[in-house]
Amino acid sequence: MSGNNLVLPIVLWGRTAPTHCISSLLVMDDFSTIITGCHDGQICLWDMTPELEICPRAMLFGHTASITCLSKASACSDKQYIVSASESGEMCLWDVNDGRCIEFTKLACAHTGIQFYQFTISTEREARLLCNGHYPEILVVDATSLEVLYSLVSKISPDWISSMSIIRSHRTQEDTVVAVSVTGILKVWIITAEVSRMQDLDPVFEEESKPIYCQGCQSISFCTFTQSSLLVVCSKYWRVFDAGDYSLLCSVSSDSDQAWTGGEFIAADKVIIWTEDGCSYIYKLPASCLPASEHFRSDVGKTKEGSIPPLVYSIADRSDKQLLICPPVTRFFFGRREPLHKLLIQGDSAGRLSLWSIPDTSPLQPLSTLQVSSTISLQEAFDKLTPVSAGIIDQLSALPGKEGPIKVTASVYIPSQGRLVCGREDGSIILVPATQTAIVQLLQGEHMLRRGWPPHRTLRGHRNKVTCVLYPYQISPRYDQRSLVSGGVDFSVIVWDIFTGEMKHIFCVHGGEITQLIVPPENCSTRVQHCVCSVASDHSVGLLSLRERKCIMLASRHLFPIQVIKWRPADDYLVVGCSDGSVYVWQMDTGENSGSPQLIIGNLPKYSHNALVVQAMKTNLTDPDMHVLFFDVEAVIIQLLTEEAQRPSPTLVSPETLQKSQAGADKGGSFLANKIFKQVKETMKETIKEHLLDEDEEEEEEMRRREEKSKSLSLLEYNLTMDTAKLFMSCLHAWGLNEQLDGICLERLGMLRPHCPISFGLISRGGHMSLMLPTFKESLLRQLSLATGLKLTLTDIVGKGTYGVSRAVTTQHLLSVISLANTLMGMTNATFVGEHMKKAPVRPPRPGGTPETPRRTLAAPPQPSNPALQAQIKQGWSQLAAMHCVMLPDLLGLDKFRPPLLEMLARRWQDRCLEVREAAQALLLAELRRIGQSGRKDTIDLWAPYLPQYVDTVSSRKYLTLWTPEFTVYRLPY
Repeated sequence: MSGNNLVLPIVLWGRTAPTHCISSLLVMDDFSTIITGCHDGQICLWDMTPELEICPRAMLFGHTASITCLSKASACSDKQYIVSASESGEMCLWDVNDGRCIEFTKLACAHTGIQFYQFTISTEREARLLCNGHYPEILVVDATSLEVLYSLVSKISPDWISSMSIIRSHRTQEDTVVAVSVTGILKVWIITAEVSRMQDLDPVFEEESKPIYCQGCQSISFCTFTQSSLLVVCSKYWRVFDAGDYSLLCSVSSDSDQAWTGGEFIAADKVIIWTEDGCSYIYKLPASCLPASEHFRSDVGKTKEGSIPPLVYSIADRSDKQLLICPPVTRFFFGRREPLHKLLIQGDSAGRLSLWSIPDTSPLQPLSTLQVSSTISLQEAFDKLTPVSAGIIDQLSALPGKEGPIKVTASVYIPSQGRLVCGREDGSIILVPATQTAIVQLLQGEHMLRRGWPPHRTLRGHRNKVTCVLYPYQISPRYDQRSLVSGGVDFSVIVWDIFTGEMKHIFCVHGGEITQLIVPPENCSTRVQHCVCSVASDHSVGLLSLRERKCIMLASRHLFPIQVIKWRPADDYLVVGCSDGSVYVWQMDTGENSGSPQLIIGNLPKYSHNALVVQAMKTNLTDPDMHVLFFDVEAVIIQLLTEEAQRPSPTLVSPETLQKSQAGADKGGSFLANKIFKQVKETMKETIKEHLLDEDEEEEEEMRRREEKSKSLSLLEYNLTMDTAKLFMSCLHAWGLNEQLDGICLERLGMLRPHCPISFGLISRGGHMSLMLPTFKESLLRQLSLATGLKLTLTDIVGKGTYGVSRAVTTQHLLSVISLANTLMGMTNATFVGEHMKKAPVRPPRPGGTPETPRRTLAAPPQPSNPALQAQIKQGWSQLAAMHCVMLPDLLGLDKFRPPLLEMLARRWQDRCLEVREAAQALLLAELRRIGQSGRKDTIDLWAPYLPQYVDTVSSRKYLTLWTPEFTVYRLPY
């Protein structure tokens, strides 16, 4: 769901926290946010209070490989940017405040370390990122554009850099980069303002290259307290060097069973060193390492008995802790501004963060153990939630006597039917209307009291966990519309009739659990086109024919787990890529191994324009599914207008009717006309088919029996578009600010109040996404309580709390709620109350004549037109739009309101969807009025460097054109 569409995600996390095996971590300078990256590629933002309480706030998605390093990317407090890098060479620049991806790039090399460096040229501050990794140089990258500017290169013994540190000089304009290569050679580069301005010029060569015999260097750090020492930590020893001539001052070896992984200076005479198993130790340095001592540099290069530093503290002995999958990550940070904590932070594979506040004074007894100051894991944070975080079908999965509901392990959403198919860990598969199940989880109403609501069907056939579900017709219309395919840990693949719930066939050809079900591309042979491709954990691949109901090919000679399947249809080849890098090429019809690898180009799924898409996600294969509801605002508007155009006609669907309705509804482009034209063709086909079936009474009787047997979940029972709009508007509205309007929303407009804060998300550049964790409300309550001085409760932030999260979230939500309210205001009887919610307007029957399709689809009876009631409904939507457009800042209070971003509104000024465009224009003008003349001047001053200037010859007034990458907007005088 990318592109220029206005798409808002809402996430249902469930009770199980996502896996978060921490691989890197960072603390922001103000000590209010901790950022952790994990081996699965996600980034988690944690809020931290001055009392060192930690609460997870949001999760960022976009990286496709393990996060290798994190670094801050800005020095000013108002712009809190960080940069992340992954094993696959991806780099992303993120805004920590709201999780937006500002910029991203992909390089051919992977970074293992990034250092932020800022310098001043005349009055301008420039920011750079110095990167090292699996390449023999240091890359200097622009911190805003992520463009590689130049590199620091070795003339002598070039090699990969293990670790580096930037030494800032207060006396001269020259700063120094000190690095240690993997072979133990220390390199020194001098970077000045002149060098830093270079771009695409010759590389900068090192000033000094000296062997210090520190192979396998884990970290290098400069002592900011004395400005004269370097700490180099290797796996088997750590050493302190003089920063002047890089001579050895002291050296300490590790115990035989321990491996050091990093260290830092915590005072002029103390260092903290941590190990691979999560232990940390504080050492007091000998006098020979201290410039203030008379014994400084005594016995340089030698290690006498008396010069071995004594151990002061032992921290975080993990002997009694749970078994960890991989080594924990430990880092030390000290505050450069209030609060001036010295913090040791550790993140482990269980998604746990632990903090120790390091005291300045030495303990009375040596070797005393420092107690942990704060610790929390993602799962612990989820467990503390009241009410608990809901999953997508929790109300249908609760078991008596069990703590949690049955976990959903595989899902597929079918937009054409509005159904969600959920496979569960007990082997059952649930079919349920997606909007109605989401309404139960998120909104208050009479549905909460009904058991077994919403109407659903359960398919039973797998003996254990369902691992994957596929609806082939959704990907290609060549498949039977009835067929649903599922795979499980019981080695079986089952074909179901989705409308009757019948089990059609079981394939038992694999010797391991099914891990993937894939649809072959369109241009395969006719026989393969009616197959699905199944992949199993026994390293086998099968082609299962749904038409012939047999396996036409089984490829099982692979020695390693299968990672990727590609197709070469012209040669009838299926290509299998394994985890060890080997590639197998198989002939599809015969299943013979042709032996030679080929160049393969994969096929990508086509984007479909749906008002609601439910996407199952998991951060790790072992996790149960969480579900993200993507609402496409433009598509919701188009579908509402289309149904409005179709509603007045009570006749049968005919080409003439559809042509008339299309003229008034096509605000979204030609795709709507094509869609309606297809529906007309399918209707005509269906009519011919019906006449043929009417002649065969036995077949019709059979169809009737099947229809009675199936507990119908037909979309004709409720209006999918209005249900989607009801769910979306109920989540977006700022409840609790205007009691009179809330009453109108509930009684007249038919909206429902949320019973818990909604976990929204934000889609930013390149499809990167941030999703609020359900624990975000704890952080928000704390922030709002501090801002207002009042003790707020959970009900205070249900609805209105959304607009205190971030400026980008506010912008997206206000655009959505205003554009939808304006659309509904222009419709007839646009209320979520009444009989028309149960029956859809005129809708052509589905192709294929399913048992759920009545013989002749009649339109819903038109609602009695009451002019007074219509006026009240329109007035309700008008009041709703006005409140969110103009009155929200005053109602919320500026201390709690995060105002919309002007640049995001400017980009929507000429949006292709008229309703979104008008909402953006109204919101931008309202915001420009609110900020006043001084605010407008500040905005223009801020934008001026990026905008072209014009001089009006008639009035001699200067104008600035508000320009964005997509279009040019109106000129503003200043």
